[in-house]
Amino acid sequence: MARSRFLPDNFTLALVSVVTLASLLPASGRVAHFFEGLTTVAIGLLFFLHGAKLSREAIMAGITHWRLHLLVFAATFILFPVLGIALKPVLSPLVTPDLYTGVLFLCVLPATVQSAIAFTAMARGNMPAAICSASASTLLGVFITPVLVNLVVLPHGGNASSSFDSIGKILLQLMVPFAAGHLLRPVIGKWVQKRAAVLKFVDQGSILLVVYTAFSAAVIEGLWKQIPVSALLGLLLVCAVLLALALTLTTLSARKLGFDKADEITIVFCGSKKSLASGIPMAKVLFASHAVGAIVLPLMLFHQMQLMVCAVLAQRYARRVSDSSVRDGSLEVAAK
Repeated sequence: MARSRFLPDNFTLALVSVVTLASLLPASGRVAHFFEGLTTVAIGLLFFLHGAKLSREAIMAGITHWRLHLLVFAATFILFPVLGIALKPVLSPLVTPDLYTGVLFLCVLPATVQSAIAFTAMARGNMPAAICSASASTLLGVFITPVLVNLVVLPHGGNASSSFDSIGKILLQLMVPFAAGHLLRPVIGKWVQKRAAVLKFVDQGSILLVVYTAFSAAVIEGLWKQIPVSALLGLLLVCAVLLALALTLTTLSARKLGFDKADEITIVFCGSKKSLASGIPMAKVLFASHAVGAIVLPLMLFHQMQLMVCAVLAQRYARRVSDSSVRDGSLEVAAK
């Protein structure tokens, strides 16, 4: 019997199950280190396979797609800070002052890399552009975010020099496997192309691992104990408003500027994300140690929310692309 269209798909159910598992049985100690290592391997494999799949021409097309990159960077480093400041009179009463400082910090962070690219792959977007845009956003964020913290969050600047370490981690975890896969493309490229199911498994598996490890860390840090229930509910609403506005405005901007569906998918998933991996190390550098917990809590919640919402959105995009391909194929057959 066919599943009702009102019921969630298998991947969404898997995401809910993983979040529930992390809330009840969060990974800690050696188990957490194991899952962190496993996540690193899964993400490295994801980039290795995508490197083997993408042609040299596709990569160059992604690098030179400057209009798309400019829109993504504008959404990440201009739209979000403007929204955070403009909505403060309306949203700040819902949370504590420290929590809204964390909301403003969230707004000036770079985009996440792994999930943005994985969601773009799931939704059948412009993968070369997604890899270039998301990776460049993270690298530029090392320099731009401390400046924006000075302008938007703090009355005076902070020392963010240690966040330069993230550059080496990004290169090692993402770009090295991608380059290795691309160099081996003449050997394994056809094998990868014929086994698309392998890429889908790695895409979804890496997201599930990121969700579990990130949510486990948030729960262990006292996610459900640090703030009153009313402030937590208010913070959830604040994050939902920011995410809804970011998704809506990036979608409308992509369509208004004439981007095709594949580019729209890339813009939406790269322009609406905020990086937990970059945000927490930067918070430890830029803020006093006693304030870090409240500062990163909005980021933790927003990170989980964006994963859940974008997973559903990616599935919807993928179905639309599949339906469009089927219709186009039928029209071609009819024309012949």
